[in-house]
Amino acid sequence: MKTKLLKWLWVPGALTGAIAGYLYWKWVGCNSGSCMITSKPINSTIYFAVVGALVFSLFTPSKKKNTAGTNNNSENE
Repeated sequence: MKTKLLKWLWVPGALTGAIAGYLYWKWVGCNSGSCMITSKPINSTIYFAVVGALVFSLFTPSKKKNTAGTNNNSENE
């Protein structure tokens, strides 16, 4: 059950990143309008949402595939 919940950990990461991106645009932003990411709120919100999802997805468990017939123990050597 816990691994199924951890599989969806990127969703709160995306939400957190989106909120952070909007707040970054609102408080820091770009005065000249030439900044690609922070010139518009939609750009910074989407960019930070993707970054948040990627950062939070680092904490999901990795999928390990075991193939039949392989033994990774060093006792057989």
